[in-house]
Amino acid sequence: KFKMDREQVYKICVYIPVEKADELMDAIDEIMEPLYPGYRRAFAISEVTGTWKPMKGSHPYIGKIGKIEKVQENKIEFVVKENDLKRVLNRIREIHPYEEPMIDVSPTYAWKSML
Repeated sequence: KFKMDREQVYKICVYIPVEKADELMDAIDEIMEPLYPGYRRAFAISEVTGTWKPMKGSHPYIGKIGKIEKVQENKIEFVVKENDLKRVLNRIREIHPYEEPMIDVSPTYAWKSML
């Protein structure tokens, strides 16, 4: 049986336009060590509606200054090991088309390390 030492990992959640989701997942998968032995490209995808209002001085990928936008997006969730965290966050910034992407990072533990 596979048993990991109690391992701190990070859950990342990122919201991205639907048409960019596969490109982002492929780019992330290229640079991170898989968390689940025998599997690659392990992501959860949810369809969501994002909303924002670009303000003067911003350069929105979608939308117009001063107008509230509502756009279909994908919420992509996945887990990375600590040694991959910075590299993965940098890759997200490189690929993501938004000037200010919504990225959440939460520390957690690999479930198998809790057994």
